[in-house]
Amino acid sequence: MSTEDRLPHAPGDDDRVVDLSDEFVVLPEQTTDDTDRGWGEVTGGNDDRLLAERPPHWD
Repeated sequence: MSTEDRLPHAPGDDDRVVDLSDEFVVLPEQTTDDTDRGWGEVTGGNDDRLLAERPPHWD
């Protein structure tokens, strides 16, 4: 028997360590396409302007 026949096998998928902790994230909660920046809009609200321009009958 030659030395090459006695060498250990190369590591494969069965030898791979898999992290199964709760912190593992497969997909993000929200993509950048689903944000104001993804749509090309300016980040920040206009709540102050909308409150200032409230119609009088809303009071």
